Parts: sequence; C-alpha cells; structure tokens
Amino acid sequence: MFFDPMYFMFVGPAILFTIWAQIKVKGAFSHYEKIGASTHLTGKDVALKILEESNIRDVKVEEVQGWFSDHYDSQAKVLRLSPKVYRNSSIASVGVAAHEVGHAIQHAEGYAPLMFRQIIAPAAMLGSNMAMILIFLGAMISAFGLIKLGIIGFALAVIFQLITVPVELDASRRAKKLLDTHAIIPQKDLQGVTVVLNAAAYTYLAAALAAVMQLLYFLFRFGFFGSKRN
Repeated sequence: MFFDPMYFMFVGPAILFTIWAQIKVKGAFSHYEKIGASTHLTGKDVALKILEESNIRDVKVEEVQGWFSDHYDSQAKVLRLSPKVYRNSSIASVGVAAHEVGHAIQHAEGYAPLMFRQIIAPAAMLGSNMAMILIFLGAMISAFGLIKLGIIGFALAVIFQLITVPVELDASRRAKKLLDTHAIIPQKDLQGVTVVLNAAAYTYLAAALAAVMQLLYFLFRFGFFGSKRN
C-alpha cells in the first residue's frame, strides 16, 4: 500500500498538471508585476474603489504578510492583500485585488456556491485532516470501517475543492467585468489582468483534479470498484 505504483497512475498526471499550473501562475504574476497599470492605482486603491462603486461599505481592506496570501475573510468581512498586491500599482496587483473583491461581492449578494462552500468548510477541513490517518490506520490493522470513514471524510474535502472551482472562476469573471464597467483600467491593461487571472484558474482546476484522482484511487484500492480489498 505504501509503495503502490497504482497511486502514481491515478494521481501522477494530476500532480504534473499542478506543478505546471503553479509555474504558469507564478510566471504570469512575475511578468505582470513588472508592468505598471496606466492609472497608477495600487491594489489597495482598486479594492477600495470597486467596493465603493459596488456600494459595499462594511468590508475593510488590510495588508497581510506572505506571498499569494491574498484572500477575503467572509466572517470578519476583511479583504486581506499581500504586500506586493496591497502596495504596488502593477497590472498583476490590480487583477489579484479585483479578484478578491469579487469574493466580497459574492458574499454580499449571497452567491449560492460560496454560501454552500462556507457551510461545508468546517466538515471538509476536519475530513481532510483526519482522512489519511483513518485510511492508513485502517489499512494497517485491516479495519475496513476506519478506511470507509476516512474515505467519506476525504470525499467532503473533494466536494469542497470542486465547489471552489466555480467560486473562483466567478470571482475572476466579476473582477474583469468590474474593472471594465467602472473604467478602473484601460482595455490594454485589462488584457494583462485576464492573463494573470486565467493562469490562476489553472491552479484551482489542478487542485480539484488532484483531489478527485486521489479519491478515485482510494475507492479503487479498497474495493469500491470491485477490486480485491487488501
């Protein structure tokens, strides 16, 4: 089980896709963080402007340390941007900031996939943390009940990853539309934003694919597809 070549047949291609996606998004961000937006607005400026134009007054914009640590905290209603996004006026910074504001707008509008993701997040996190322990412990002591429980927990994490894809894609769609509608950046800058956000989309797809393939491996390995349980 611990050196099962079948695992790499299932998950290997997804791992390669994930590595490629990470390289692509880092490359896109690295390229466009060197190109300044024509309006000279920083990520913070863009976030505040879109929030104001969208009539959202109860969301704060803060700086948070880390690289690619940008996120929207729906519980605290805080949009947190990494230093490179918060302080810089690059095309990459504008795109990332607008994307995160997209999540704030989703939350304000009660966007169904985001709401559902928030509901299952605690169970998905618990399932993700406990799944491997239960599966490997169950395999070691031949306790199929533990394996089954671990797979159920992992399946919750997979559902979370799958829901994340439309949530993130919708946030990017909103970001590009808002930047254009409110004339925050010109069309020539918007093309660069599109490249950055499209590259980021591959990382969401890669994470979901890797999770699905790992779940399929567990189902196959432990006999849910009719193979021998051993």
